[in-house]
Amino acid sequence: MSAHCQLTGRKPGFGKSISHSHRRTSRRFDPNVQRKRYWLASEGRHIRLTLSTKAIRTVDAIGVEAAVARIRARGEKV
Repeated sequence: MSAHCQLTGRKPGFGKSISHSHRRTSRRFDPNVQRKRYWLASEGRHIRLTLSTKAIRTVDAIGVEAAVARIRARGEKV
């Protein structure tokens, strides 16, 4: 699963790990992304979204129909 949120667009950040001896190596900060299944009543089907945990709370607040509208407005396929 790619670490990319469909609603917020959150992606991995990149940086360096610094050891005790202060050597730097590349690392990746992945967002907490979950696959969640929702019932989309307007289309009469289930959809599976890849969402960050913040986006899951947003869907709970605004509703799945509004969230899908935002995702489609960003140009992503649902």
